[in-house]
Amino acid sequence: MWQGDGYWLVRFGFQRGLALLYLLAFLVAAKQFRPLAGEDGLLPLERYVEGVPVRDRPSLFYFLPSDRSIGIAAWTGVGLSALALAGVPYWLPAGYATPASMALWAALWALYLSFVNAGQTFYGYGWESMLCETGFLAIFFGAGSVAPPFVVILLVQWVLFRNMFGAGLIKLRGDDCWRDLTCMDYHYETQPIPNPVSWFAHHLPDRFHRVETVGNHVLELLVPFLYFAPQPLSALAGAATIGFQGWLMVTGNFAWLNALTIVLAIPTFSDGTLAAVLPISAPATAPTPLYLETLAILLAAVVAVLSVRPVQNILSERQLMNTSFDPLNLVNTYGAFGSITRNRYEVVVEGTTDEEITAATEWQPYRFKGKPTDPERRPPQVAPYHLRLDWQLWFAAMSPSPRRHPWFHRFLAKLLEADADTLALLAEDPFDGEPPTYVRAVRYRYRYTTPEERAESGRWWSRERVGTYVRPVSLEEVRVREPRL
Repeated sequence: MWQGDGYWLVRFGFQRGLALLYLLAFLVAAKQFRPLAGEDGLLPLERYVEGVPVRDRPSLFYFLPSDRSIGIAAWTGVGLSALALAGVPYWLPAGYATPASMALWAALWALYLSFVNAGQTFYGYGWESMLCETGFLAIFFGAGSVAPPFVVILLVQWVLFRNMFGAGLIKLRGDDCWRDLTCMDYHYETQPIPNPVSWFAHHLPDRFHRVETVGNHVLELLVPFLYFAPQPLSALAGAATIGFQGWLMVTGNFAWLNALTIVLAIPTFSDGTLAAVLPISAPATAPTPLYLETLAILLAAVVAVLSVRPVQNILSERQLMNTSFDPLNLVNTYGAFGSITRNRYEVVVEGTTDEEITAATEWQPYRFKGKPTDPERRPPQVAPYHLRLDWQLWFAAMSPSPRRHPWFHRFLAKLLEADADTLALLAEDPFDGEPPTYVRAVRYRYRYTTPEERAESGRWWSRERVGTYVRPVSLEEVRVREPRL
């Protein structure tokens, strides 16, 4: 009963998919963590070290708080992820494969947990804790010819269930538009980072949006219960979930949330169902080692205890979204888009080299890699890559001022210094690496152009100015206004 004899292919596919996402996540950390949360980042690493007890958010960077340590950890993670992606433990002799696999996945989990716990606001996303939780379970899957413990298959399905069912409940309890079936009228336009298909999805008929909202409720509230059903029902539920996540990937940029959910859905299949639709077959497997079975059962007991608070949260009328209840992110609660914004606001950051601000001053916009600034620019496809600064700017634009976003004035200061690491986070620096004399931030309301407007102007967006987010400031002025972090 406890041996997943029919899950060797499932484990192999799950591990390869998870390794690929780890590889991407560590590449993002290598490229973005230092300018965002490093020694001199927008939210400096010192802020984490001094502000949070290590027992509450354990991280290697609590003990080694330096950019050098960050770089070593990130690129080590890239290298280990590549080994996992290549399936190196499977190359080892029997008896060594599973211990090597456990050590490899444990190292990946510990390294990435360090980034998540020290990354502060820039790592405060549900897919971060989900990657940590999933990565911890991967430690106990085994490798080589041995069969994976069936209980770990069930634990991965439990993560998938909480991910989907939590998202469904937070919607029903949240915005009225999920109940009157109108949320999708706004979603494609107001989501954090639209992609090239989002404009077209937005302009689909209203009837389609009603049907897809009903479909969303079915897929998130009813289908998850079938994950634990016998085959082929479990596989059909997994296939429906994969199709749903694929649609979300086609119509938006949600980092690796959808890709990770697809990976989590792989254990809803069995080797038999995979072999029935794919030209593959599983090799003969050896029994699961007793030590791995024992560890898997102990793991299940720990998960059962730690699941009490997430389950209470799911059942609560005051359900929290994307919350961790333990410092190791072992069992978390998830959810997405409990409320939908009706209007899209954007903060456009501009600079000038004029020595004095006048009515004739020409302001040049900084362009970001994902978020819309230029109305003529086609929305890009960036997912599953994660543009962390762009995402936080989406949240920041919801407020009429940066008061709730203490990193924003520091970001302006970095632009006034022409900080190379910060500028590397952008798509275009209008000053070619030279510091401007002043910068400002202007708040706009953006909306998609209609098909007629786009045919005439070629623009994807129409916008109107709704206010000043930060008035023109010099480096000296922004340093005075910069909040104490």
